[in-house]
Amino acid sequence: MNATTRKTVAVVGASADRAKYSNKSVRAHLLQGWEVYPVNPRGGRIEGLKVYRSLDEIAVRLDRVTLYLPPAVGITVLPAIAAAQPAEFFVNPGAESAGLVAEAKKLGLEPLLACSIVALGVHPGDFRG
Repeated sequence: MNATTRKTVAVVGASADRAKYSNKSVRAHLLQGWEVYPVNPRGGRIEGLKVYRSLDEIAVRLDRVTLYLPPAVGITVLPAIAAAQPAEFFVNPGAESAGLVAEAKKLGLEPLLACSIVALGVHPGDFRG
């Protein structure tokens, strides 16, 4: 699979902590052949990948954005997610709230309230810390 056919995903709230689900998501998407763009305002590297400080730094079309932030923080990045116009927008367990979902819909997003790791056909428990 070459770079032009690989699906792209931004993992918003990605962590270098291998015990966190956001890190497991980075690894699961990589394992399934996705081009992964970790997003964390701290920058740096996660699982060998460059970390983007914000979604607007990513210059490719995103097939998926998967959110791993507490709802109060996640709601603040919704405008950037809407601007990226991803084909899919996952709000992972723990990142959802009624307010976040309502605001996402107001911005034209269709949030999928599900674990993006499980959606890949992988179990989060398969990834150890």
